[in-house]
Amino acid sequence: MNLHAMNRLVSLSMFLTLLIWPAFNTSASAEDLQVMSFNIRFGTANDGDNHWNKRKELVAQRITAFDPDLLGTQETLEFQKKFLAEKLPAYTSIGVGRERGDNEGEMTALFFRTARFELLDHGHFWLSETPNVPGSKSWDTSLTRMCSWARLTDRESKSARPILFMNTHFDHIGKQARIESARLLRTKAEQLGKGCDIVLTGDFNAGVDSKPYRALFGQSSGESFFHDTYAIGRPADESGEATFSGFKASTREGARIDWIATSNHWKVLEATIDRTGINGRTPSDHYPVTATLLQKAKTMP
Repeated sequence: MNLHAMNRLVSLSMFLTLLIWPAFNTSASAEDLQVMSFNIRFGTANDGDNHWNKRKELVAQRITAFDPDLLGTQETLEFQKKFLAEKLPAYTSIGVGRERGDNEGEMTALFFRTARFELLDHGHFWLSETPNVPGSKSWDTSLTRMCSWARLTDRESKSARPILFMNTHFDHIGKQARIESARLLRTKAEQLGKGCDIVLTGDFNAGVDSKPYRALFGQSSGESFFHDTYAIGRPADESGEATFSGFKASTREGARIDWIATSNHWKVLEATIDRTGINGRTPSDHYPVTATLLQKAKTMP
């Protein structure tokens, strides 16, 4: 068999495999909110057989299989954002590079379903002591880190409250930076999210027994500001919660470092870690995590 024929056979095999990949639950009602957080691994990494060009279709396939209303991505470069925008024409995307606030460098790019949401406002801030300064760094962070956000009106929700959708990526080395970033996120969420119901996605590079986790989800004035959707959707003390796969679909033991969090007034219907793989590999070195939410009807001002 010549090389051209072999390539055609491989492409056909991958196409057929994608067709039989397990799909997510498609029984969600119109008001349910499907949320996904996905670290897609920066596309210029020297990953060999797991290079972006060899897995980008798999990334897009897992996103479309879940069909999220809100999608937060991490480690997203401009050409990856453009690829996903082409594959997801029903979505509006927002994202800037972390170095200067332009198109250079990794983004915490977020996507929302255009027909469902009206965009009220959007912006970005940096995880530093000067959050409004693009590219700023503080504490012991090894890299510039940021958060992107959008304030939305959900045309399908019975609640009159808008949604603040935030997406972030904490530093992978700086221990103090992760703690301070969690504290900053809570402060910013309170400021930007006044009158809103908040959804937060991200790669937090910290486990659920960590100080950053407690700083984000800990109680203040007797009540938690943020709630961990996976802990609510899967309340049992389960093993096998790893969300960093290292491109291996068999990885289960390890820390759950990718989270979807909400403020009050959300009901968690389901929360999952998508470990779908093909030939033993995953679409990224992180598993995408998902949550199905219901925005509660307005009961207070």
